[in-house]
Amino acid sequence: MPLHWTIDSRAKILVATGDGPIVLDDINRMLDVIVGSNILGYRKLFDGRLAVTEMEPTHLLSIGVRLRSIHEAAGSALGPLALVVRDENYWQVARVLGILAVPKRPMRVFKHAAKARTWLDSPAIIARTPG
Repeated sequence: MPLHWTIDSRAKILVATGDGPIVLDDINRMLDVIVGSNILGYRKLFDGRLAVTEMEPTHLLSIGVRLRSIHEAAGSALGPLALVVRDENYWQVARVLGILAVPKRPMRVFKHAAKARTWLDSPAIIARTPG
């Protein structure tokens, strides 16, 4: 499976990494886990530097629709999000990034995973994490 994640319930963080070609089913499986585990309020780090998006525009739209639905259901209970991407992949996920930015929650895009984790672990971000 090209998506791997670890959920740390003590630290209230989900760390996910992509490695290889990612398709719609992979994203939906991860979203199922996030919703089913009731961790929408956790801090989330997604490192997609080694991932290759193999999704058509309709697949990205489908993800966007699902994310909006999740956001509406969660309200203000969404945790901070750090995304790590390569420059050349930024435009492939630009639509999804726009949808992710709609809710009022801290979100940043990074080129380096260590900087993303430092930001997520900062006292200011931890203080803005629901629950």
